[in-house]
Amino acid sequence: MRPVTATAAAVTTLIGAGAAAVAAGRIAGDVALKTPPGRPLPADPELTVHATAAGQITLTRSLTSLRPGTYGLAGKDVHAVIGPVLDRAHQAADTVVRRLERVGQGILAPGDKVRMTPQVHSGDPGSALGLDFREAEIPGELGALPAWLVPAPRATWVITVHGIGTTREHPLNLLGFLHGQQLPVLDIAHRGDPGAPRSPDGLGHLGESEWRDLDAAIRFAVRNGARRVILYGWSTGATMALHACAGSAHRDRIAGLVLDSPVLDWTDTLRGLAAARGVPAALLPLAVRAAQGRTGLGGTGLLDTSLPLSLHVPTLIFHGPDDTLAPWKHSRRLAAGRPDIVTLHTVDHAPHAAMWNADPARYEETLRRFLTPLM
Repeated sequence: MRPVTATAAAVTTLIGAGAAAVAAGRIAGDVALKTPPGRPLPADPELTVHATAAGQITLTRSLTSLRPGTYGLAGKDVHAVIGPVLDRAHQAADTVVRRLERVGQGILAPGDKVRMTPQVHSGDPGSALGLDFREAEIPGELGALPAWLVPAPRATWVITVHGIGTTREHPLNLLGFLHGQQLPVLDIAHRGDPGAPRSPDGLGHLGESEWRDLDAAIRFAVRNGARRVILYGWSTGATMALHACAGSAHRDRIAGLVLDSPVLDWTDTLRGLAAARGVPAALLPLAVRAAQGRTGLGGTGLLDTSLPLSLHVPTLIFHGPDDTLAPWKHSRRLAAGRPDIVTLHTVDHAPHAAMWNADPARYEETLRRFLTPLM
């Protein structure tokens, strides 16, 4: 029996069905809101390593393991990077052979359980990419926020902010590209991350409160020489970028937004997270109400507020129809509502926050064209 289901059953026995439903709804809400940073999201199924050889790895065949592109592979004490499916390799009916790019941590062995993740690098900009950088501390409203600052000649900075289930290692995917464009990059941690202050209630707020940490990063960048900033967010990090564009005291310094898999309707994302963690369908409405009551999240999605009208800078969205945690339809609606400044780049066959992974070269070329006039 799954953990949330078992808990609901136990509570039912003790205090009756009505009170049990309320209690189980609260537990289910916590399950969705307490997504540990740095772990693969529950929506990604576990895969078994069947074999490894020089430059290749054999995994359980599934829709996940057949995805095109480049991904991290995370398991117990192991992190590796895999490339595309090897068409010339022998493919059995129940397995798939992909290119094994490298094993950065641990040893892969047959029988290991792993998950595919958008994060392809581990470490810091120096150890992972060979880039000069410095550790920075950003004064935030809850305390000091750790960040990596990678210097470059331009006066327009890029501030990167990760989302659900990841850490500031996730933006390392694009750090080498951004450095190649001679753009300084400030890669930040926010409340709840390793080394950063906890949220007072210990819960994630899907960007609704975390955006103030991004606002603190904008202030830090401006005080340290940035004339303009480009906000680059994934998942709830993209949500934070939208909030900052609307509410930051330094919004006049924001030159553009890059949003990857933005969370634009928190109820859809909360339902997706809870369902992926085993919450029964009957409890999902209760989970949403419990989460709203505990966190103060608004009752409407961002697109039903004044936020879309407050956008004032060029905005590029990377998103696609295979995202089960932040539905693509909301990005399409935002782009349709603001065609004057919002461009939607559709990516097929990519899960949440993995738009780059599906086709890195095409993603980076689209990004380069967007950033060039903003530099």
